[in-house]
Amino acid sequence: MESAASSDTTSPDSWPSSSSSGRNSRISSSPLRFFNSPVLSLLEYSGFLRVRPDFHSDAQPPVSEPTNSSVSINDNSTSTSNSNDNNGEVSIRIIGAGEHDRIGVVENRGEGDQTGSGLGPEESTGGFVNDNGNGSSSSSNDTNRETSSYQRYDIQQVARWIEQILPFSVLLLMVFIHQHLQGFFITIWITAGLVKSNDILRKQTALKGERKILVLVGYSFAFILHVSGIYWWCWDDDIFYPLFMVPPKVIPPFWHAIFIILLNDTMVRQAAMVLKLVLLMYFRNSRAHNFRRQGQMLTLVEYTLLLYRALLPTPVWYKFFLNKENGSLFSSLITGLYLTFKLTSIVEKVQSFVAALMALSRKVHYGSYATSEQVNAAGDLCAICQEKMHAPILLRCKHIFCEDCVSEWFEMERTCPLCRALVKPADLRSYGDGSTGLLFQLF
Repeated sequence: MESAASSDTTSPDSWPSSSSSGRNSRISSSPLRFFNSPVLSLLEYSGFLRVRPDFHSDAQPPVSEPTNSSVSINDNSTSTSNSNDNNGEVSIRIIGAGEHDRIGVVENRGEGDQTGSGLGPEESTGGFVNDNGNGSSSSSNDTNRETSSYQRYDIQQVARWIEQILPFSVLLLMVFIHQHLQGFFITIWITAGLVKSNDILRKQTALKGERKILVLVGYSFAFILHVSGIYWWCWDDDIFYPLFMVPPKVIPPFWHAIFIILLNDTMVRQAAMVLKLVLLMYFRNSRAHNFRRQGQMLTLVEYTLLLYRALLPTPVWYKFFLNKENGSLFSSLITGLYLTFKLTSIVEKVQSFVAALMALSRKVHYGSYATSEQVNAAGDLCAICQEKMHAPILLRCKHIFCEDCVSEWFEMERTCPLCRALVKPADLRSYGDGSTGLLFQLF
């Protein structure tokens, strides 16, 4: 019996070595596992999917049959330090799979009883004390563990499904890019050029009276050459027809229709930037430097461009939907629905254009012009520019500012610079900073 007990007590010393060897084998196989299942490995590495440690299975010796009862082996020949209380009995308990949560309660009870006594009578005879409260918590823990196991299984299944379709999807994407390599290159190029041109125009507009005419002329020629070069490279009658609201001669495929719309939409915006640069040159040379009027003109140009861009895809999609191969009735129905949907967006763009056009005839958009008595009472000094007032504007809060100064201020926020009183917002968005919308109008 002593040899059996010694073999049982010394066997756990060998468990860490087996666990460490298993861990080393898992570490060594991790690169191969990443290539076999990259999505699942990334989920586990990021912590989104918890990895359940399997050191219990490595560390514990194999058990023939799971049991929920405790087994007590008594040896009367062995003595311990508490021999006076338990008569030298040694109790060895084998805990089953469902009693891991209960052992903590038993150990706590044992620690509380170590001062005066050894094992309880139930434990010395091999019985197990069952606590109802502990049993309910154990069942709830088992339920939560089963739920988390199901969730983990579902995530693993989804990850495996993605890993199966991912290589084929990448191959299809590579073939698609190879077939439309020129279109991808041109789309990326013109998009990057549009973003850069927009930044240049905004910086030149912000310089106001400090901008140089030669720089503006140079940017204008550069934009014209860029637009001309792109259209020369993509020379095709189907590309130029939509610019004049004429449908293409041939029904374009879907991706070719997308390319035509993207190309024309981007080039039209860059051509409109040339017109904005001309306006900057005009107001730079004017004596009055009426930057409020400059902002109104830039806003009108932008809303005119938005209206034209809304009409630009219509001929292409009209030709695409009106395909008799799909049936006369079906193609006519789809085309009519598209034109109906398009009409609603066109009406909105027309209203914005009319509002921008009417804004040019209005002298003051907020407040009213101040009289000379009101200016003298205020001190004839603008609180924004700290200079003598030019075209003073009286707000509803009775504060007076230069018209250009307060117009520029309202580009940032719609409050009084002094008392922070809310000013009625404008009816439409202002593009007085020279910016251009970067979103594509595909439909």
